[in-house]
Amino acid sequence: MYDIVITMVNTNEKDLIDSCLTSMYADSKDSHLNIGVVIVDNHSDQDIEPLLKEKYPQVKLIRQQKNEGFGKSHNKAMLSEQAKYYFVLNPDTHFELGQNMLRKMYDFMEKTPEVGMIGPRIVYPDGSIQYSCYRFPTFWQPLYSRTKLGRSGNGKKIADHFLMKDFGHNKTIPVDWIMGSAMFVRKKAIDEAGMFDDRYWMYAEDSDWCRRMWEHNWPVYYFHEVTIEHIHRRASADVPGVVSALLKNRYARQHLRSWMKYFWKWRGNHKYYRTKLTQS
Repeated sequence: MYDIVITMVNTNEKDLIDSCLTSMYADSKDSHLNIGVVIVDNHSDQDIEPLLKEKYPQVKLIRQQKNEGFGKSHNKAMLSEQAKYYFVLNPDTHFELGQNMLRKMYDFMEKTPEVGMIGPRIVYPDGSIQYSCYRFPTFWQPLYSRTKLGRSGNGKKIADHFLMKDFGHNKTIPVDWIMGSAMFVRKKAIDEAGMFDDRYWMYAEDSDWCRRMWEHNWPVYYFHEVTIEHIHRRASADVPGVVSALLKNRYARQHLRSWMKYFWKWRGNHKYYRTKLTQS
């Protein structure tokens, strides 16, 4: 059994995966951990197998005949190998050399057995902070986060509250939920709370998973002691404007479908942890 299994999904992201794996193995060379990697290929146009055979023969590749979506693909990867912890990771991430990031996350989880999931501090390629921990959303949150309503006045306060901009991101604390681009999860917590809900093809599955962690008394933490770089291209936001996006962008339509599923599933449920901060 592995100490950690990293799961990734490839949808024509061969070069990004190559960069990510190179940085991960370099940063983890002195971790003394048994680390496995499983990549699920969503019927990509780019054949990633030659790259893996040449540079990363230890990586397991699972091929799919169609794009099964984010959660279902990661579930398949997690089911394929046994590990104490799983690290759900996006291809467009890069490990900062010298952190020994996986070791630090592993050690934190070993010291805090009550915690179910942690997410690292995430930055953009220019080094600026990427908001990656959140409060659970309200139904109208997208109007404030994706339109002009969230740029001033009370709308901005609502959008900033959702993004936890009242938090300096300089300490490790429990949070409602973390971004799905980097989720370090305890196997025991998965056994109790379940894996991703694969009814979401893409979007909302990360918030949903964190809600179920809290539901089963497995706290979710923002772990500031390590940092990972994330490009974070939001495909659902490529077309500006809500109406235009829904008409022209299939990812925006998918985002809306997932949003509706999410709020129908969790309607009337407000018993979860709410982060209250006095720190700026």
